[in-house]
This record gives sequence, C-alpha cells and structure tokens, in this order.
Amino acid sequence: MIKFIPNSHSVFASKHPITVFSNFNFTQRTLKMARSALDEMSESGAFIRSPSTFRSFISRDPNSTFPAEPGRYHLYVSYACPWASRCLAYLKIKGLDKAIDFTSVKPIWERTKENDEHMGWVFPDTETEQPGAAPDHLNGAKTIRALYELASENYSGKYTVPVLWDKKLKTIVNNESEEIIRMLNTEFNEIAENPSLDLYPSHLQTQINELNDWIYSGINNGVYKCGFAKKQGPYEEAAKQLYEALDKCEEILGKQRYLCGDTLTEADVRLFVTLIRFDEVYAVHFKCNKKLLREYPNLFNYTKDLFQIPGMSSTVNMEHIKKHYYGSHPTINPYGIIPFGPNIDYLAPHDRDRFAS
Repeated sequence: MIKFIPNSHSVFASKHPITVFSNFNFTQRTLKMARSALDEMSESGAFIRSPSTFRSFISRDPNSTFPAEPGRYHLYVSYACPWASRCLAYLKIKGLDKAIDFTSVKPIWERTKENDEHMGWVFPDTETEQPGAAPDHLNGAKTIRALYELASENYSGKYTVPVLWDKKLKTIVNNESEEIIRMLNTEFNEIAENPSLDLYPSHLQTQINELNDWIYSGINNGVYKCGFAKKQGPYEEAAKQLYEALDKCEEILGKQRYLCGDTLTEADVRLFVTLIRFDEVYAVHFKCNKKLLREYPNLFNYTKDLFQIPGMSSTVNMEHIKKHYYGSHPTINPYGIIPFGPNIDYLAPHDRDRFAS
C-alpha cells in the first residue's frame, strides 16, 4: 500500500519544488488534531488552516510513479468547496473532463463513522438522492474519510476535498488544490482538448505567485478567518485584511481585464471561486458584510466575465454551495436555515469587453 509517496520521480516536481509536511508539528503545537476546518483554532480564537498531506505529483514523464495517462485518475470533489472547485474549473476549461472523471459528494456534512462524532463529506447512496452528487462507483466508499483510510491505514489528519485518486495504484496522489491545478495545467497537455491554454505561463509566474500570496491570505482564506473566528479581535483583524485585499483587487481590475493584464491566469481562477460565493454565503454566514461583491463594480463584472468562460458555469452549483455552508456549521447556524437570496444572475451582461484589444 502506498502511503505518502515522495515526489522525487516527477519531472513536474523538479521544476516546482515543494515542502512535504510528513513531520510537520504545526497542529501539535497550536491545535488539537484537526478533523475538519471547524477544529483549526488557535488559543487566541483565530482560525489557522493546517497543510495538506498527500503531496505526490503526476508527470508527463511515462517512467514516473504517476504518469499522465488518460483514464487513470479520478477527482473527488464537492461543488460546495472552493478549493475543489478550482480543480474542477481546470478540468473543464483545459478540456480534461474526458481524460479525468470526477465525482461530487453530498453538500451537507454527515457522520462518517458510527463509532465517533466526526462530521464530513459523504457520498449519496443513489444517483437520485442529491442532484449533482453521485455514489463512489470506483471504490465503493461511503465517505471521503474512507478513501483516506484506504490510501493510508495510519492517516489521522483532515478528510478534505479535492482528492486526486490513482485508480491503478489505488491511492491518493495529492489533496492540495494548488498543486493539482498546476499538474492539470501542464502535465496532461498531450491529451487535453485545450492544451494551448496556459494558466501559469513562465513570464507571469512571479506576478501570479505574488498575487496568490496576498489574495489567499486576505480573501480565499480570509473569509474563513472571519467566519470561524471565535473572538472579536481575530474577526476584526481578518475582516480588515479581507476588505483591504478586495479594495486592492477592485483597483487593479479598474485598469485591466484580468489580474495579470489581458491574460487569464491561475490567479483569476483562484480568486473567482471565492467571489462567486461571496454575496450568497460569505456576506451572511461568515459576517463579511461591510461591502457586498455587487457594490464593487469592477469585481462584480469581472466575476460575471469569468463565470461566462465556456465550461466555468458548470463548476458552480449554488444549491450545493448554500446547502453546505448553511447546513454544515451548527456552531454558526444552529438551525441550518438557508437564506432565500440573493440569487444573482451571473449570465447577465458585463462590461469587461471594454478592455478587449
């Protein structure tokens, strides 16, 4: 059984070195064992996300441990999860959804085992139980947790999505969305329907990395730091950083169509998955209500622009998104009430064509 496979065989990894967190003592130092995001709290009441653990790479090198082969890999996602939605977006816009199939779990967390209290991602029993979700026909797993335990008998971390699964070796290749999208961007180009689309071009990588850093801290993870904070101080600090970052994006997008100019990049996809959830969920559920997305003219039109990229809208299932957040966090929303609105039409016309060359 493969547990945590080093990435030394991967050509991709040699170009994009990473840190493997097998001996990382972060959670031991600041947290109890995190079984879900709700557990990742510091003593100050701040939310601190712990790192992913399966960090191997798929490579275009046919001699690698995980070669890029059509039909070999499966992506497990939740439409509700922004990190998983990044990966699903790449499948669609790169034209890889025929080479890599995927399955979505149900949106609301449920008990994953009878003998403990863990709540997490669960597959439906039938195709019709929850539209958009499907049983795990590949491994017969009832939960995402079961996949982690199948891949590693000694696993004791979070049971998160996305999960990039190797059907041949019956193990998890990677559960870090940032690395999965990099693989999907380059390593499958020989079988992608849209191989010329490069969302991480070499001449923009420094700029993309810089954008990713502050957008992740302030916005992608920032909404969670607001929503999961258990004390007023950490909440206010996270909210301040969130709106500073949103204001900065608004300014950038007032001058150009995308974050890096006239080229769609990874940075845009990473920002999009948070923006598309902002008014529907984060403004209410995570108390990010100082200013709505719709009150940012550049960001709002930008979000509509990205939503209308062929394939992108199919990655947004707002029913799953709202059911998950409002139904899976009883400490925030104990009665699981799902708000009616605002039901935004992201197919409405936008003004981003004004930047077309």
